[in-house]
Amino acid sequence: MFQIVFNEISAAEMSALPKELQLELLMEFQLLPEDLDTLDKERFGKMEREGRALYRCRAKDHRIYFEKAAEGITIQRVLHKNTIRDFLFRAKLPMGEEDQTLSKKPGFWQLIEEGERSRKK
Repeated sequence: MFQIVFNEISAAEMSALPKELQLELLMEFQLLPEDLDTLDKERFGKMEREGRALYRCRAKDHRIYFEKAAEGITIQRVLHKNTIRDFLFRAKLPMGEEDQTLSKKPGFWQLIEEGERSRKK
């Protein structure tokens, strides 16, 4: 069975949004794990570090960071594109190489790992 699992931080980020917006974001985030190799590059990006792949989906004014998991997909973070956190990671990234550059920033991975640690508690 395929599941979309939110860690505690991403669940809190999503639940802080109005219900209608939550539904709209989830409607735009329609994919299956086997689709990850042929994603639309306008809406999706892929970052890698030490053999780990993290994906980004642009949905409305938000970015959903997720990865493939045994049960389906795990949502790591849900950030508004105009938040300070998202801005700090993207402010000086060259256009077109944004995901590759972002994957090299330790601060980005710390943000993702913060979400993972919250799930293990």
